[in-house]
Amino acid sequence: MVTRLVEHWVYGGFLAGLLILALTPIIAAEWTAALTLVFLQLPVYMVHQFEEHDDGRFAAAINAMIGKGRTVLDDAAVFVINVPGVWGVNLVSIWLAFGVGIGWGLIGVYLTLVNALAHIGQAIRLRSYNPGLATAIVLFLPVGIAGALVVGAVPGVGIGHHLFGLAVAIAIHAGIVAYVFTRRRRLA
Repeated sequence: MVTRLVEHWVYGGFLAGLLILALTPIIAAEWTAALTLVFLQLPVYMVHQFEEHDDGRFAAAINAMIGKGRTVLDDAAVFVINVPGVWGVNLVSIWLAFGVGIGWGLIGVYLTLVNALAHIGQAIRLRSYNPGLATAIVLFLPVGIAGALVVGAVPGVGIGHHLFGLAVAIAIHAGIVAYVFTRRRRLA
């Protein structure tokens, strides 16, 4: 059962993301716009993950480009990166935004924005589509930018919140890159 979850998590995530988006007007009816935008980072990311990981597209692209045919990114790594690494980080971000202070919600906001910029940067550099590019542009940019602007405008949210959120997002993405290149070096 665990193997099937690791191999097929993206399909449940996609459906759950759509369900969460459909329920957001009810769930968030009493929330501020800032908290709603922090919350929306999770279901938007779940929809993005379907474009990115359906049929193993992202891992296949990374394995071809960086691994040169060797598996530098396998199903288990993709699962850990996306379920605890994306869903878990967004969960913590939402809870911190709700319970501690809205500025901590910028962790999830910047996770979305950094990922969008990574997809867009790669597309520009390689002059080609990469799995996840369309939703990075259509979903991540507007929801992420709106989140950064609206949360950033709340009294008490300062540059420290932005820098912390950005640092966490960059660290997570840098960790993924380091993992892939370390694995490539081990396989060489």
